[in-house]
Amino acid sequence: AVVSTQSTGEMITKHCGMTYSGMGPDFRLLVRKARKIAQQYYLQFDEEIPVSQLVQRLANVMQEYTHSGGVRPFGVSLLVAGVDQETPYLVQCDPSGAYFAWKATAMGKNHVNGKTFLEKRYNADLELEDAVHTAILTLKEGFEGQMTEDNIEIGICTSDGFRKLNRTEVKDYLAALN
Repeated sequence: AVVSTQSTGEMITKHCGMTYSGMGPDFRLLVRKARKIAQQYYLQFDEEIPVSQLVQRLANVMQEYTHSGGVRPFGVSLLVAGVDQETPYLVQCDPSGAYFAWKATAMGKNHVNGKTFLEKRYNADLELEDAVHTAILTLKEGFEGQMTEDNIEIGICTSDGFRKLNRTEVKDYLAALN
């Protein structure tokens, strides 16, 4: 049996996490760059980088790669979730360096159906538990095969910070839907 520890969601700062659709190695490189950007900001200003500034600086890095000689553009779209002073952010960043803020979104394979599903289900008054259930149902829309705690990851970003749910918590959410 082969056990993979590769993660599709990563913490960047205490209050910010990131996931992707596309090429894994490009994502890992951008995670390192994002963490470095955040750390440089912290060393200079002695506070955590605002999510909007982190996304802008990361998008600038991605955009530079679209027109620099000798390098190819990043083959990855990013989804960055974070909280600044109780204000939640969900931002999608494309390989071109363009970025868009969302209330809820889907990306990757079958993203059109996911967005349509979210348009019908999402409202601003969702409690955290309901939001997680809606996210899982959105994933189920285009998921091939059986969805288990081994093949999905769930990240939650609240005013307390960003965290990924452990396998037991994911299993409990999946069981509650069945």
